[in-house]
Amino acid sequence: MLHPRYPGAVVAGNVETSQCVTDALYGALGSLGASQGTMNNFTFGNDRHQYYETICGGSGAGEGFDGADCVHTHMTNTRLTDPEVLEWRHPVLIEEFAIRRGSGGAGKWRGGDGALRRVRFLEPMTAAILSGHRRIPPYGMAGGKSGAVGHNSVRRADGSVVQLGGADRIEMNAGDVFVIETPGGGGYGAPEKSPDTKDTKDTKEDKNNS
Repeated sequence: MLHPRYPGAVVAGNVETSQCVTDALYGALGSLGASQGTMNNFTFGNDRHQYYETICGGSGAGEGFDGADCVHTHMTNTRLTDPEVLEWRHPVLIEEFAIRRGSGGAGKWRGGDGALRRVRFLEPMTAAILSGHRRIPPYGMAGGKSGAVGHNSVRRADGSVVQLGGADRIEMNAGDVFVIETPGGGGYGAPEKSPDTKDTKDTKEDKNNS
């Protein structure tokens, strides 16, 4: 996987494999819950326009700190184009770019939330997504819960929805919206109970004594 011989696959080694390796090292050391573990590589274009971006997600929590929401993690070193610039240069609209609330893993310290990004196309183009953690969630650490998996889909102008895989390609028409939900980070430490919450055993004993 890290030193493949021809004809072994080598695409996305820098963007996706590096994320897996980094999370594997942190996991082996017991230092952090997993980050979103992917760069969510999104590309689109036609004969006149071409564009490529990576999209942020949740970072993993560690002892003493929560994960961060909507950040580029580990090997990612890019920044998103400002919406005004992107819409000025390409026939798309950024309909929504928001924190995907609740997607970070629960824990004594909570994993960071992923992102929700919706891009509406104003003319036909080909779009592609190369992303990870669409089936296997980013792990939690030391009793923390896993982060939510990501999800890719296209909402057609007629209201129908096309579900996409982690690595997929699709023809976009004017009015279609590409929807990307990025993974959350893993939590760290077992979630703490609320002070006024009794466990099942206590509840049964209270009923027997009443």
